[in-house]
Amino acid sequence: MRISIPISAFVAAIVGFGGTLAVVIAAAKAVGATQAETASWVTAVCVAMAIECLWLSWRTKMPIITAWSTPGLALMAASSGFTMADAVGAFIVTGLMLIATGLFKPLTQLISRIPTSVASGMLAGIVVTFALNAVKTIPVDPWLILPLIAAFFVIRLFNPALSVLAVLIGGGIAAFLTGRVGGLPAPELSTLTLIAPHFSAAAVIGLALPLYLVTMASQNLSGLAVLRAAGYHPEPGPLIGVTGLFSLLSAPFGGSTTNLAAISAAICTGSDVHPDPAERWKTGPFYALAYLIFAVFGASLVAIFAVLPQSLIVLVAGLALMGSLANALAIALKDEDQRMAATVTFVVTASGLTLFGVGAAFWGLVAGLVVLFLEAVKKR
Repeated sequence: MRISIPISAFVAAIVGFGGTLAVVIAAAKAVGATQAETASWVTAVCVAMAIECLWLSWRTKMPIITAWSTPGLALMAASSGFTMADAVGAFIVTGLMLIATGLFKPLTQLISRIPTSVASGMLAGIVVTFALNAVKTIPVDPWLILPLIAAFFVIRLFNPALSVLAVLIGGGIAAFLTGRVGGLPAPELSTLTLIAPHFSAAAVIGLALPLYLVTMASQNLSGLAVLRAAGYHPEPGPLIGVTGLFSLLSAPFGGSTTNLAAISAAICTGSDVHPDPAERWKTGPFYALAYLIFAVFGASLVAIFAVLPQSLIVLVAGLALMGSLANALAIALKDEDQRMAATVTFVVTASGLTLFGVGAAFWGLVAGLVVLFLEAVKKR
């Protein structure tokens, strides 16, 4: 056991949790979740991730790291007209689809056949709203926001993984010292709240299906690629199936979909963790321990976010997704033959279009695939 193993695991957990918690808060607000439901959401998903990482890492003897679906959360935060009950129903349906994907290999192969340009165009269309909203916070509170933006771009030159976390902590301290925060809430332990699901065609097509697609295309496939790049070759089915199972079990408590991690996994799978690849699986239990701690204090963390300035939360969410936006745009526009289809997907998704009660992410994907099909027919 090297000290680098627990250090890498805890850094990955802190970066993954602190850097994107603002996106969870934004998603919860979009579906009208109460503070208690939001706390239950955070607690349930942290417990799910802890069990997944502990079981999968021990079982496979590989550093299997999971995370919440950040693109999926961004999708929810950009949606409108849905309730928390709709969200829980969507989480249940998505969990079932992930379990089916893990059990039936053809489903994984089918998702992998969706052109990466179109899938990336949809992801870029989802997260671009957050980047734009981050810029719009500047005139709201320039003396707080501008120094934080400058700090973000300076820190990311040296340590991109910690740049968002630094902005969150620095911004929170600055808000407290300058009187923008009235006072910190009293510490409290987390509790789980059972939430009755609501199933509707609009929620299944507008939330569950896009959530499943972005989770598979942007998270699970990327997570598998990170593992392969580090020299590990796990069977994808069991990994996806287990994350789907715990997504299903945590959903009634508001827990959003979990999946294989990419950025957090990269921190735990490299040679800096341990020179022997066979020893790096031990990061999984330490990562799980960190998320159990987050689960216990999830209610307090949500309460702290509730008293922070809204402009700071919006800024942190936008900065947290800036890397995803840049990567998605680069992939979407890389192939010249698919550039128009990717652009159409991006525009329709970013427009926020709602048609027949179905959200823009679905219509963006449909529009891009139609354009791609028409161009393929023309070439024939």
